[in-house]
Formats: sequence, C-alpha cells, structure tokens
Amino acid sequence: MNPNRPITLLWSLRSLCDLACPSCYFGDPLIHQIKPPTKTGQLSHISPHDLKRREVLAFARTLKDSAVGRIFVAGGEPLNWPGILDTLKIIKDAGIEVIVCTNGIPLNRPVFLQSLLDLGIDAFSVSLDSTEAEFNDWMRPDPKGKHGWQDVVDGIRALIAARTQNGPRVGLYTVITRRNIEQVPAMGRFAAELGADYYVPQPIALEDDHPHHAELSLRPEDTSALTDAFAELYAADLSLTLPEGAYPGQVIAGVPRTTSTAVGCFGGRTLHFIQPDGAIWDCVSSLRIDATPASAHRTIRGHSAADLFPTPAGCASDCPLASYECVNMWPLMGFDRILTPTARSSA
Repeated sequence: MNPNRPITLLWSLRSLCDLACPSCYFGDPLIHQIKPPTKTGQLSHISPHDLKRREVLAFARTLKDSAVGRIFVAGGEPLNWPGILDTLKIIKDAGIEVIVCTNGIPLNRPVFLQSLLDLGIDAFSVSLDSTEAEFNDWMRPDPKGKHGWQDVVDGIRALIAARTQNGPRVGLYTVITRRNIEQVPAMGRFAAELGADYYVPQPIALEDDHPHHAELSLRPEDTSALTDAFAELYAADLSLTLPEGAYPGQVIAGVPRTTSTAVGCFGGRTLHFIQPDGAIWDCVSSLRIDATPASAHRTIRGHSAADLFPTPAGCASDCPLASYECVNMWPLMGFDRILTPTARSSA
C-alpha cells in the first residue's frame, strides 16, 4: 500500500446475498423482522436508513484526495449491490487498492466477471467453510435452494482461469467453528489445489445471546484442537500466503472471549469501518462501538474522505476494549503480505 495513503477502510454495503449464513455479521433477517435491532451500530439485513446509490458514489469520488490507500468492499454480497461496478471503478481510478469480499457465486457470470477484471481489482476473498459440500451448505444455506458449495468452487475456478498473469490475487476465507476445526489444514490444501494465492481461517464471532452461539462458538476446550490444526496448516509448506505467524496465537487467545488491552492498536488510526447507512466506526468491535459517545458518531453522508480520514500522525493508541471480534481484523491489516506475489506461508 502507498505509504503516503496509510488508511484502510472496511466498507460494508447492504446487498442481497444468495446465502443465509447463521454466522453472518448482519444477523438473522427472520429474527430481525420480529425483533428489530436497537443497539447502536448493530447491523441488520433490514434497514430503511441505507445511503442512496448517489450518496455512495458522491463519497467515493472524494477518495482520490484522501489518505485512504486500501478498501475492503464487503456485504451482504457486494457484487449484488446495484451500482457496484461504477463504485469500484471510481475507487480504482482514485489509485486505491480494492479487495472484494464475496461469496463467489456472482463470479460465474462471464460478462460480469470480465468487467471486474477490466477494473483491475487487486484481490478477491471468497468465503468457503469446508471441503465437504454438505457441511459448507449447512453453514451457508441458500433459502431458495439454488446455490451451494459447487457454485462457489466453480466461481473461484472461473476467476482463476480468466485472470491474466498480473491479475487479481485470489484467496479463500474459512469461518472456524467448533464443528469444522479439522477443516483448517484441509481447506488450506484445497485452496492450493484450486490455484488460490492466500488462505485465511478466521474464528466465528457471535454474541453470547446469538441462537447459534452454544453450537458454533469456539470454547476454551477447543484450543488444543485449534493449536494442532494451525500447526498442521503452517507446517504443510503450501504454495499459499497465510496470515503472519503470530495469527494462530491471536485466534487462540481470543477464544475465552475476555476483554483485554491491545497495545498500539490500529483501530481508529489506520482502520475504519463504514456501515451501509454511512456510519463510521473505529473498528468492528461492538465494545468499541458501544463506548463511542454520541458526540463522536460520524457518517460519510455529505462529507469528504479527506476530512474524515486525515493522515495519521504519532503512535497508535492502546485500546482497552480489544475482544474476540478484533482477531478478524489482524489479517486485513497484514494484507501487504498477501498482495505481494513472492509471499509464502513460511514468510
């Protein structure tokens, strides 16, 4: 990333996803229909307050004069968001690196895929939770019964086959639950077999009152299996870039779900989270969001990126609100390794 543009944005667009994952950070739409979320910053698939397309495009046009150097575009399914190609073009024309976080299914549309490649997207992170279709489709079900594991794998293969030598990096993301820990090394091998460039296994992040928390959230008694799974993955010497060597320890340390202090945290200094309604938060941590006073709430609506995200100065601050949710941000902030073609799992 351009050192003169050190800011990273995780930009979430509320867009219809083909799948209804129980681990989705947007929550369960059926539950939210009955009991709409009221907590500050809590995401939902149902909201009347999203930015209009013109507002999103207007903000995107201000990025060229800002310190923003990298944007992770997420959803929902961002590739289903109306106007996504226009938005991505504006961001790329501003000289910003773009990583699209996708379920992989839209990549099966040849004309659309070629349009994405023509934009010069830097990387695609595709979600896949298992080498076994049955388990993956239980974790990522399609309520309409149209799409599943095979469509995701076909999308990955189509992307890898269509890209040029200097085309985008392609990676797989796996959500680790207490039911698929053994899939961590298996998915790494599968990613390498597909011809992917990177692989990131990330721990599930569910609130304690989530209906699937008891069944899926990692527990202290899972740490031994996690340690073994990560050890096998990193010892396999796969032709893949993995998160830095400290990452497995960070995952395991987050399993007890206790609050701690992150020394020199990048949240709020070089990382910001934009929600579909335009709200900006220092990071995705619900603890940090809860602790943000109303007077410090911000939005991209009607503002420029240069004003909202000035070039950071001085040391990053120590955050006393680090939690299990923060672990998933560490690989994002180490993405220089992933976008460097020579990086490998041993790096």
